[in-house]
Amino acid sequence: MLAFVLVAGSIWIILELSSTLMERMQAQELLRSLRLPELDDLSQFFRSLPTSTLVGLGALTAVLAYWLATRPRAITPPCDLRHQSEQLEDGSRRSMLGDSPKLLTHYHEDAKTLYEVFRRGLHIAGDGPCLGSRLPNQPYKWLSYKEVIARAEHLGSGLLERGCKPGSEQFIGVFAQNRPEWIISELACYTYSMVVVPLYDTLGADAIRYIINRAEISTVICDKPEKAKVLLGNVESQETPGLRRILLMDPFDAQLVEVGEKWGVEVQALKDIEALGREHHKSPMPPRPDDLSIVCFTSGTTGNPKGVMLTHGNVVADFSGFLKVTEKVISPNQEDCLISFLPLAHMFERLIESVVFCHGGRVGFFQGDIRLLSEDMKVLQPTVFPVVPRLLNRMYDKVRNGPCRTSYCG
Repeated sequence: MLAFVLVAGSIWIILELSSTLMERMQAQELLRSLRLPELDDLSQFFRSLPTSTLVGLGALTAVLAYWLATRPRAITPPCDLRHQSEQLEDGSRRSMLGDSPKLLTHYHEDAKTLYEVFRRGLHIAGDGPCLGSRLPNQPYKWLSYKEVIARAEHLGSGLLERGCKPGSEQFIGVFAQNRPEWIISELACYTYSMVVVPLYDTLGADAIRYIINRAEISTVICDKPEKAKVLLGNVESQETPGLRRILLMDPFDAQLVEVGEKWGVEVQALKDIEALGREHHKSPMPPRPDDLSIVCFTSGTTGNPKGVMLTHGNVVADFSGFLKVTEKVISPNQEDCLISFLPLAHMFERLIESVVFCHGGRVGFFQGDIRLLSEDMKVLQPTVFPVVPRLLNRMYDKVRNGPCRTSYCG
């Protein structure tokens, strides 16, 4: 009923202000198309209303008109959705998003590999914040781009000093939750053209053993001693005979070192390898776009995990496509801040973080407990939130069913 009165009232006001016969005839036609009463009946109805009611109706009409004029507009599609691709002479098809039939390989000329992507961020941000982490009830502490690149070079140099070989034949396992050392380890590999192989708990013990053997991984960087014990147990049972070195991010006791020595595995602190690399620094050996960057093993539905071999060019082309499609509505910049909690072993999280690094933004890591994610977000105030629908549904239910329906991020 209210909507009827607002619409009818708006038209009546227009009619009263109409000065020409043509305008009144057009308004009458609009009334008929909307199946509203004839002009005389409508005019009689509104003239019978008290002045206060007409004033209120006018105010409501003005609010409605303002909302219609200022409401958010739908994002304009980057191309005609009815014509998203076209067929070429050879029978293949090309996307209409691009400026030419050629495949998009990169978005920025100075960022064609993941190593160059990070260097581009350094050029933009300089000594600005890059990677942040926090302890419970404390603010975020940040490493700058210069600090991250320096630590990556030290770690990479230390790996080479300990026997790793620069180049795409050297595979380094990373078995850790999201944290700054994950990115530093990754960049250390890229700085000397080595290949990252992520490992994660949800794959299961059998899958982890399979990956280590399949990729011939001799060095694994992990975060917690508990994971190191699992890896050493596999060596003890002769299920991963090629594993020779475990580097730990967190502190560990001497007993772990002794167990490693017993089975021919060096257990060392990541910070010690960085210190070694600082003393024996090696010049960076950057990769080319066609060089292998990462082997991402998926859990799959049946059988053993499948390793997806991605070159630097593959990954850069992927997020370049995202930048191209969204260039009219999204402009990543140095002010952007991303909250990192989705597993870095998954490419979705890594691609979005690469976009942030490429433009000099910063990445803050959650504390490691998904239950504290909202608290981390309140402190970090991110502008970029990579998320999956399942988690959004949980967040929505929590807010909807909570005692106070306040802003989720404060």
